[in-house]
Amino acid sequence: MASNTSKTARASVRAGEAKGGALSVLGEFKYLIPLNKGKHVYVRNLTNGKTTHLSTASDAFVEEIRVLAAAGHGPKIRAELTALATTHPGHGWDTTQKRLVDAGVFES
Repeated sequence: MASNTSKTARASVRAGEAKGGALSVLGEFKYLIPLNKGKHVYVRNLTNGKTTHLSTASDAFVEEIRVLAAAGHGPKIRAELTALATTHPGHGWDTTQKRLVDAGVFES
């Protein structure tokens, strides 16, 4: 990781890896690392190599997902959001996914 990444960010990523909820499962890349019961998320962007910390209610989150969807990663991100909604039903991932759909993020 970059040296300018905070200790909290590094610890959160390590914790996610340890739980198996992780960054990579059987070689498959995970785009979303949930934080704070779905209120925030780390978005891993393959197109620019950056991981950003965003509020799921922000316009910046919508735009970050839009960039990934435009690069062809939309179906995988939707699958991750569906899995998060199933795994953590009280964290609002279904609402987050609906917000992205309503914004037209996943449309080709």
